[in-house]
Amino acid sequence: MKILFLGDIMGRAGRRAVADRLKGLREDWKLDFVVANGENATSGHGLNAAHAKGLLDAGVDVITLGDHAFDQREMLSYCETEKRIIRPLNFAKDCPGVGARVFIDARGRKILVTQVLGQVFMKRAFDDPFSAVDQVLKRHRLGGAVQAALVDMHCEATSEKMGMGHWCDGRASVVVGTHTHVPTGDAQILSKGTAYLTDAGMCGDYDSVIGMQKEEPMRRFVTGMVKGRFSPAEGEATLSGLYVETDDRTGHATRVEMVRNGGRLQHAAPHSSPHSSPV
Repeated sequence: MKILFLGDIMGRAGRRAVADRLKGLREDWKLDFVVANGENATSGHGLNAAHAKGLLDAGVDVITLGDHAFDQREMLSYCETEKRIIRPLNFAKDCPGVGARVFIDARGRKILVTQVLGQVFMKRAFDDPFSAVDQVLKRHRLGGAVQAALVDMHCEATSEKMGMGHWCDGRASVVVGTHTHVPTGDAQILSKGTAYLTDAGMCGDYDSVIGMQKEEPMRRFVTGMVKGRFSPAEGEATLSGLYVETDDRTGHATRVEMVRNGGRLQHAAPHSSPHSSPV
């Protein structure tokens, strides 16, 4: 299975890049399944129904959320009816939606998608992400119940993300970090077969402070004073994420590549050949 994961979609610039480029990437790279983190897609704060529909129409198969999952109040009801949206598994027990679901690709293969929130340096104490993921992976075993499994680890600390990667090694096809909007360079296949990246980065304008226009964040850092609201930067966006190929029999990763498409972080042009890098 050929899987693309896209990091946090940031505001209008990120949405526009997905709308303009994803269908071409799906065709060029012969993608089977696309997952994107969309919790910052609406003005940098949450995701509304219209923008969720736009991302799904653009070719995203599943949208994961995060600690800003319900910043847009309409998501409280929308995620109950739109089954392609996954909120954090270890969020408040009474919150709407689900934190894990099995999907089926065009060839009938089953893929589990789940997301958890970390605990280190986060603004509130969420339930233990490790036990939450453990229960889900035990119910959906690779090579049996599902042909692939993807875990979106949404948190601040790189160490906690790495811990989750090793916790899931051999039991998930992909563990990828989100939330910090800064892409890391450590894409690898762990010893038991799980593709791993500490942070996928963001799909947004990198001429910014983690996706926000620079002036207000810089003012606050320099003076400690608040003058205005944070607003997403709106220059050309880079699509940042992770490309993974998996073995349908075992569910383990056979290839992993970082994706940096367009904008300031552009690498090479995409190619369709399986022997060339997708970035």
